[in-house]
Formats: sequence, C-alpha cells, structure tokens
Amino acid sequence: MRILITNDDGIRAPGLEALVRVATKFGEVKVVAPDRERSACGHAMTMRDPLRVSKFNWPEVEAMEVNGVPVDCVNVGLTVAWPDGCDLVLSGINNGPNLGFDITYSGTVAGAMEGTINGIRSISLSMALFVSGAPIHYETGMTWLEHNWEMLTTAPQGDLTFLNVNIPSIAYPEIRGHRVTKMGQRVYQDRVEVRHDPWGRPYYWQGGVVVMEPNQPGTDVQAVSEGFVSITPVSLDWTNRGLMEHLSESMKQVDATL
Repeated sequence: MRILITNDDGIRAPGLEALVRVATKFGEVKVVAPDRERSACGHAMTMRDPLRVSKFNWPEVEAMEVNGVPVDCVNVGLTVAWPDGCDLVLSGINNGPNLGFDITYSGTVAGAMEGTINGIRSISLSMALFVSGAPIHYETGMTWLEHNWEMLTTAPQGDLTFLNVNIPSIAYPEIRGHRVTKMGQRVYQDRVEVRHDPWGRPYYWQGGVVVMEPNQPGTDVQAVSEGFVSITPVSLDWTNRGLMEHLSESMKQVDATL
C-alpha cells in the first residue's frame, strides 16, 4: 500500500510522528507536510506565491516540508513523492478535535478533502482534547488506529466521500468503542474579542470559547463526549438535494408573475 501523509500542525508535530509510526506497519509511507503550523486554514490553496519543497530528515521515511498549507502538500506530494499516484491519504493526527462545524475550518480535514478530490481514499484523524493543558494521549490514537486499520482502509466510503475520525484523548482502556456518526454542532461564544495595545488602539483576537452541547443524538460531538471514537463519512457534494425541487417550483412561480 502506498500512503501519503500530511497534517496542519507542521512536519515537527508529535501527532504526525505518531501517525507515521502506525502507517509504516501497513505500507510504504511518504510524508509531505507544512513547514510550520497551519491550523484553521481550511481548504485554502496557494495560488500567487511559489511553493518551496525541502527534504526533511526522517528516519526510514521519505519526508518533505512545504511552505504551504495541507492542500498544497497533498498536491505537491502527488507530483513529487507519488507521481504515479498512491492508495491512501492520511491527514493528522491533529492536536485537538475536528467536530461539527470545525471541519469547515480545519486544515487537517482539508488534507483528506484534497485527497478525495484527487480520487484517493482519504482519512482525517484528530485527538479530541477538551481540557486545556491536559496531556494528549497520542498513544491511544496510535493503538486504536493500529487495531482498526483494516476496518478504516477497506470500509465503503462512496464517491466524493472521506472519513473524519475523532479519537477521545483518554487512556486507551477507557475507549468504549466507535460509532459511525453525523456532524454535530460545535460553535463558539464571543468569537471576536476586542483588546487594546499599549497606546490604547483597539485590535481584535479571534477564537472564543467553545460551546459543545453533548446532547446531540447520533453526532460526532455526542460520541466523543461519551468516550467513543467518532467516524463521520463526509461528502464533498454539498448540494441540498431535498430542497432542489421546492426551490425550482418557487422560482417558477416568481417567473410567472413577471
């Protein structure tokens, strides 16, 4: 199996190292990752600046760092590392959860999204850590992934679909299993905070406090809150098919009045 690995925390991130250590047990791995943290870049792509690629010293694995975002890394990887294509794109393991609406901002998820656009089975993986300063149990993520590798890499995914996996950052014996979930809602209060510099001039810091209501049946948010690994099949076809007919009929009525 030919495997391309990327992330959004940068090529020196411990989560990337953890993912590589597992993946090398199942295939030939090549790493193409950002040269620094690129969290919350979403599905951005570098268009007006050159991409620079440098070899990165990684024992027993061919690795490259790119001065770009995860989407750039996947496309560079498919050009330089795997010019004849690969079988699997993995993105992660992210330092923190990618649940609900977070997937629209996540560079980790964007790596899997770009792999899917290129017609490759893709999976994004994150450690769901909810307490600031608490240890991140990458060993839990590694153990769970190794035990469930075949399930993840052979499960039906459908066209234009990738898997978004969130692993609770708890000791492995405390993991209660896994659930296939839908996206929940994970929103932020006071998203933009006004601050002032030493001269009294205002500036704005974006982030806010996460509001995560665990009582969301069947969602990734609920599963992780209850100690389960969440596996969400995410489709790149964002068309609201249930609305199409009603929308078309309503527009016909408007046309008829003109």
